[in-house]
Amino acid sequence: MFLDFFLLLKNDGIPVTIREYLTLLEALDEGIAEYSVDDFYYLSRTSLIKHEHHLDRFDLLFGYFFEGVEKIDTEEFMKIPEDWLRKSFVNALTDEEKELIKGMGGLDKLLERLKELMKEQKKRHQGGNKWIGTGGTSPFGAYGYNPEGIRIGQDESRHRRAVKVWDKREFKDLDDGVELQTRNMKMALRRLRILTREGTSEELDLDKTIDKTSRNAGYLEIEMVPAKKNNVKVLLFLDIGGSMDDHIELCSRLFSAARYEFKHLEYYYFHNCLYEFVWKNNKRRWQEAIPTFEVFNKYNSDYKVIIVGDASMSPYELLYQNGSVEHNNDEAGFVWLDRLKTRYPDIVWLNPVPVPQWKYTESIGMVKQFMNDRMFPLTLSGLQKAIRALKDRKVKFEGH
Repeated sequence: MFLDFFLLLKNDGIPVTIREYLTLLEALDEGIAEYSVDDFYYLSRTSLIKHEHHLDRFDLLFGYFFEGVEKIDTEEFMKIPEDWLRKSFVNALTDEEKELIKGMGGLDKLLERLKELMKEQKKRHQGGNKWIGTGGTSPFGAYGYNPEGIRIGQDESRHRRAVKVWDKREFKDLDDGVELQTRNMKMALRRLRILTREGTSEELDLDKTIDKTSRNAGYLEIEMVPAKKNNVKVLLFLDIGGSMDDHIELCSRLFSAARYEFKHLEYYYFHNCLYEFVWKNNKRRWQEAIPTFEVFNKYNSDYKVIIVGDASMSPYELLYQNGSVEHNNDEAGFVWLDRLKTRYPDIVWLNPVPVPQWKYTESIGMVKQFMNDRMFPLTLSGLQKAIRALKDRKVKFEGH
């Protein structure tokens, strides 16, 4: 079975080798990934794939081989005329109308029906419930609605209902110099360094060694100094859950980069807005809640504070008692944010939501104003501006 999978990868052009295949078998013999398909997926990908360029193709072949996904000739499939999928209007259905639309009953039936339509359909359709088209309630096409369907020819998700997205996907080559996009983040965070010399003298001070040797008639006299260390202290607050699920990969990269760069890094989770408690373990956040005042008392005001969150919530969470979506809070979110600002003057907010979308969410504008415009997008440019703001709290940024 595993040999067939190895040959499938090799015949498809992925440069796998016998040595890598044997490594995979050895890992399986040791009991790694015994009962989980997900564990086997990560194990086989780690063992067999040497370059990021092949990751997407590996995913497709893995799904085809181990999950029984039918392999359709994508080149033939992509002969669907572009005119059939042209966006001319978007069907906006009411909730009641959506409830009346029934699914077809699973991926197999969808694929079978799609093959039939590929043979039967001869022209463009719009607004219907059967053919491949746009703006309708058919399971196939774009810009309509169906509780389960195959999305074709649509540039982004709208209802998050598709069981398969069947488009000819275009990919850019990954940059070999970027560690899954964390290296640039590390370089930006590195600008926050506060270097001091401490500890034992273990580093050669070349200038002083030359000077002392010259003064000593040419006899070598070595001068050692303690090594420079980055002593910046960072307190990281991470919004988690809800709408932040859309940004979890990007935030994970930032978290990974921050843990690598900062020796003195402390982090806590919150949801939507800072309130009277935070936590370290998301699975046990109710059982192991940490009072926010305890955090304030534990870390002094020379910590740099970075808040990461989409600031997307009901305005009630910011303005009113008991406004939290999850619990009855005695004090409004802005009360706690004000305490945080007062305790830690060097503070910024990183928002993973693209800047053009900020104006559509009232709470983002409210938080941005409350933070004295020290809210920045979670992009490389935004991160660089945030680091500059942390280094000089008097710097004012416009137009970010």
